Amino acid sequence: LQAGRHEFPFTFQLPESLATSFEGKHGSVRYWVKAKLRRPWAPVKKVKKEFTVIEPIDINTPALLAPQAGAKEKLARAWYCNRGQVSVTAKIDRKGYTPGEVIPIFAEIDNGTSRAVLPKVAIVQTQTFIARGTKKQKRSVVTSIAGDPVAAGKREVWHGRALKIPPVGPSILQCRIIQVEYSLKVCVDIPGTSKLLLELPLVIGTIPLHPFGSRTSSVSSQFSINLDWLSPIPEQLEAPPEYSAVVSSPEAEHTLAPPCRSQLGDILEGPFFAYIQEFRFRPPPLYSEVRNTP
Repeated sequence: LQAGRHEFPFTFQLPESLATSFEGKHGSVRYWVKAKLRRPWAPVKKVKKEFTVIEPIDINTPALLAPQAGAKEKLARAWYCNRGQVSVTAKIDRKGYTPGEVIPIFAEIDNGTSRAVLPKVAIVQTQTFIARGTKKQKRSVVTSIAGDPVAAGKREVWHGRALKIPPVGPSILQCRIIQVEYSLKVCVDIPGTSKLLLELPLVIGTIPLHPFGSRTSSVSSQFSINLDWLSPIPEQLEAPPEYSAVVSSPEAEHTLAPPCRSQLGDILEGPFFAYIQEFRFRPPPLYSEVRNTP
């Protein structure tokens, strides 16, 4: 190269199987571009520029849209005495979420002991490092909430208790040496004995839920909905409005009166008659809609 300033544009095609950039306690995943300048009779000059890689994880897949549920129970003992049983049942609407979403938690805590118990729920991150045939793990709580104490002999039901996911890195599941996994843990503190733990798997993705992606997906991921999933919900049909509330004047009532059942026969049964009723009660069109010319 002659003396002066020279620029060399370049591009690299990244492989599709790159793991997400990550910084952990026992290891990390880092990427950078390195450039070298070789000069005669002079040391080699080097420059390095780091960049971030995010492996795409689409939660709009059947496996990540499937609901997750579980149940556990524990017999509380103290000094070889049976103090009763504590049971917990929990459910979330899907397995995959993205940071910033709200997880509605449906749970039931049954306290059969003689003392009050305290339910809690948390999102736990598990980092797994594998090297030379050994494995190390590090667990940390990402976020958590505590419920109200459940008195002795009482039952507590959560109708979509909201837990928001903070900004965290996505799951790393396909790397051979480093894995990052998440889980939702429901914990019940029982005085005088060990805790009752129920764990549901989670996957933190990068591509959020599509609003029309699946019929099984629940819009309750954005809001806390008071919906009891533990028992069937009876259908409640809303009564139709009074005809006088739709048509006020007697003349309009006589003109827009619906046909009787004997005139239409079986057509009254089904959605087509509802469409006819809706069409009959529409207001007349504007003059500009009928005639475009002034």
